[in-house]
Amino acid sequence: MAAQATFKSIKAVVPLFDRVLVQRFKAETKTATGIFLPTSATTQPLPEATVIAVGPGAPNKEGLMVPTSVKAGDRVLLPGWGGNQIKVGEEEYYLFRDSEILAKIQE
Repeated sequence: MAAQATFKSIKAVVPLFDRVLVQRFKAETKTATGIFLPTSATTQPLPEATVIAVGPGAPNKEGLMVPTSVKAGDRVLLPGWGGNQIKVGEEEYYLFRDSEILAKIQE
């Protein structure tokens, strides 16, 4: 299980290097027609998330800074594993490396 940290404000978290702070989308507990879904169907985390903050990037082998491939506000596709959980009040956020993010969703 990933380590968990608790903070009072999300502004207190500034990602370093190639880390990306994301907030996963919450699973719907009710369908569009008004049917309530059981909790067993909504406990699996959704693979989509919104980028909250990004680090400046990480140096490559030559020492040049390589910026992250996403920016704050982007929608991304995440793997089903990994990331470090951060809790702010009742909200959960995750820190991933830029290379762990599977795709950027453009609509």
